[in-house]
Amino acid sequence: QVQLVESGGGLVQAGGSLRLACSASRSIFFFNDMGWYRQAPGLQRELVATITKRGLTNYADSVKGRFTISRDNAENQLYLQMKSLKPEDTAVYYCTGTDSSRRDYWGQGTQVTVSS
Repeated sequence: QVQLVESGGGLVQAGGSLRLACSASRSIFFFNDMGWYRQAPGLQRELVATITKRGLTNYADSVKGRFTISRDNAENQLYLQMKSLKPEDTAVYYCTGTDSSRRDYWGQGTQVTVSS
C-alpha cells in the first residue's frame, strides 16, 4: 500500500518561512501528479499547488510568488517551500498523489500555524 507522510509543519511568525516535505513509500514516478492541499478550521480543503511528473507547476492565486512546489524523484520526496507566510496560511497541509488510474493518495497532514 502506498503511503505519503508529511513533515515540516510548525508554528512560525508572519513573514517567516517553512518547508514542508512529503515522503512516499515508493518511487514518486508512480504518481503522475502530486500536490499540496490545505484545510483551515471550518473551511473546505483547497488546492495549494500541484506538480506533474514532468515538473509543470500550478499554484493557487493566494500563494503565487510566495510558495514553491518541487519534487525530488531520486529521493522520493515532494516539497513545498513557503515564504512570506501570512496568518491566513494557517491550516493543515496535505500531500497528495494521483496514479495513472486516477486514484488519489493522501497523507495524514501536517499543521502549519502562522502567528500575527
